[in-house]
Amino acid sequence: MDANTVDFISSSPSQTLRFGARIGELLRPGDLVCLHGDLGTGKTTLVQGIARGWGSSRAARSPTFLLVHEYKRADGMVLFHLDAFRLRNGEFPGLEVEDALGNGAIVVEWPDRLEGILPDDRLKVEIWWIDETRRNVRIESKGARSEEILRAFRKLAFGS
Repeated sequence: MDANTVDFISSSPSQTLRFGARIGELLRPGDLVCLHGDLGTGKTTLVQGIARGWGSSRAARSPTFLLVHEYKRADGMVLFHLDAFRLRNGEFPGLEVEDALGNGAIVVEWPDRLEGILPDDRLKVEIWWIDETRRNVRIESKGARSEEILRAFRKLAFGS
């Protein structure tokens, strides 16, 4: 593990929610979080926590069929939750990434399908199955802003 990576085990869905809330508290407009993991590993649970920490009064849901959900907070900023699973051409219909980042933050599931249009500075979150309730989570920062978020997350979540 290095300064740009945090590895930990989430022991329950409620713990995954709490970790997500810590991330959400730290996000600002222009931030990007890319989620990697098999179906059912807890990506949407993590996003539920991120939306809560962001300040959304709405509970996050999986955007698989709508492709994108928007979660607004009191100041009007939006957390965009995208699911690129069904996309194949590297474009996200109806969403200009630069405009979205100017109005909020983006969390994207299956980001490899949008690689050509996403900014380089991002938090990369990978989630793997350990067993029915536990998940291995790795957060990696790629860029100056995401390094700042990761340092703050480490301190909030683990005190170091």
